[in-house]
Amino acid sequence: MSGSTDRSVRRRTFVLGTAAAAGSAALAGPLAGTASAAGFGWSDDGSNYVVDTGANLVLKVSKTNGDLTSLVYRGTEYQGYGGKNSHVESGLGTSTVTIAQSGSTILISVAYGTLKHYYAARSGENNVYLWTNKADASVSATRYIVRVKAGLFLNDEPDSYTYAPTTIEASDVFEKSDGQTRSKHYSKLRVMDYDSIGWTTGGVGLWIVRSNHEKASGGPFYRSLLRHQSADGGGLYEILYYGENQTEAERFGLQGPYVIAFTEGGAPSSSLSPGTLTTSWADSLGISGYVPASGRGRVAGVGISGRDTAYAYTVGLANSAAQYWGSARSSDGYFSVAGVLPGAYTLTVYKGELAVYSTSTTVSAGTTTTLNTITIPSTNDPGNATAIWRIGDWNGTPSGFKNADLMTYAHPSDVRAASWTGNVVIGSGTETSAFPCYIWKDVNSGLLVYFRLTAAQAAAAHTLRIGVTTAYANGRPQVVVNDSWTSSIPSPPAQPSTRSLTVGSYRGNNYTFTYSVPASAWLTDTSQYNVLKINVVSGSGTTGFLSAGTSVDALDLLA
Repeated sequence: MSGSTDRSVRRRTFVLGTAAAAGSAALAGPLAGTASAAGFGWSDDGSNYVVDTGANLVLKVSKTNGDLTSLVYRGTEYQGYGGKNSHVESGLGTSTVTIAQSGSTILISVAYGTLKHYYAARSGENNVYLWTNKADASVSATRYIVRVKAGLFLNDEPDSYTYAPTTIEASDVFEKSDGQTRSKHYSKLRVMDYDSIGWTTGGVGLWIVRSNHEKASGGPFYRSLLRHQSADGGGLYEILYYGENQTEAERFGLQGPYVIAFTEGGAPSSSLSPGTLTTSWADSLGISGYVPASGRGRVAGVGISGRDTAYAYTVGLANSAAQYWGSARSSDGYFSVAGVLPGAYTLTVYKGELAVYSTSTTVSAGTTTTLNTITIPSTNDPGNATAIWRIGDWNGTPSGFKNADLMTYAHPSDVRAASWTGNVVIGSGTETSAFPCYIWKDVNSGLLVYFRLTAAQAAAAHTLRIGVTTAYANGRPQVVVNDSWTSSIPSPPAQPSTRSLTVGSYRGNNYTFTYSVPASAWLTDTSQYNVLKINVVSGSGTTGFLSAGTSVDALDLLA
């Protein structure tokens, strides 16, 4: 999972580690930390608590509702667009807001019903540390959004509204005059692909460093909105829970710390990343739900055998209360997942994004659960089966298929997308690149695949498999062979009920449809092409790209 740093996203190897956490209002006792910088402290201007970090950052938090109302770095105000503050969700109502200082830390605590939110500032730092504890569903808190004034940063990344005046779907997908599409949904990135998201002028950088997402949902491969810009300004997000194309129930509890970080232009220090950030200075702050490093454990596996070394493997831990993940070492499959809350977890091994092994494990505080070598049974990986022909790779993603990469940062109608129609010929050498990553009932249903069989192959029944990664409106494939044999309509597997294929996400619940095709369906003349027709069927959906559809992982005809 290692990568490079581009102008807006810092990518690094991600191993979960330190305290994630949350809290109450009071500070207890002196804190270890940096020596107080000149000017460090807080004041009350009547409407806001004003905090000066003693570095180059001064922030204000509303005493009424806990909004971040000002964010001044090196004398420039960055907070605010469209007359809105930065806040949890779209802003809380009247809240109890308190402030306390101990040593090198100032903590502002916000209580709104059962929800607790925290801002911490450290002497001499240009960072704001945040925690949010959502205890139940009584508050619709799903994000923290930093609202940035217009004109401070230039951005035309795929997840930006910039220069996109025409609305083409709902109220959140837009088209530019050149036919390219933009939406805040189009982040390109899975959670495991980034540590921070933000903007830079080259001289100033403003970022959100994400939390470890232990109380979020969707796992390491989940995609959600990260940032956007419009004529009124920009928004940077830390998603605490997002329902779009979500595969899991919402988890409750403390999330954080996540960090608003100013830099001199570059990406935030690696010491702030989810895998390396340590917050022992917060252990005694009394944050509701906070669990220090000493109250957490680790899971380590000596290796994974039965891997296909052409693919990256990820190990995930999940239960109803928390989720974690870590990468498996390419040489032997060794993995380590640290900073885990005590409890029983389902451990899942993913080949790419395809689950190929699952077991249970238990984590205890202050200890490491060591697992012997995990052996993935050959039959667990559908790619190990012998096939007469295969299109795509069994890796849990539509990678390699036509338009697959583009669909993580563009709408299917985007001018850059190749035609969604067109047939496929086995043996052409372009089977995968010619096959569309998505198939919709109203767009390209009826896709044809041409292939030849030997006499021996045509004399036998065969199993056809079609793997999907998600579906919209219960779209699923029904197949027809040589216009003489038609499969039954399969039952729809459980999939997210919201938009998916049009908002940059193919990730749902991987599922394999199987069809037992009798020998009588094949052509006996081996010089002729057999023709497989793939239709999308469903009684749901609307029209066009919002008709019922599905994303394809791989398809093959077994020997």
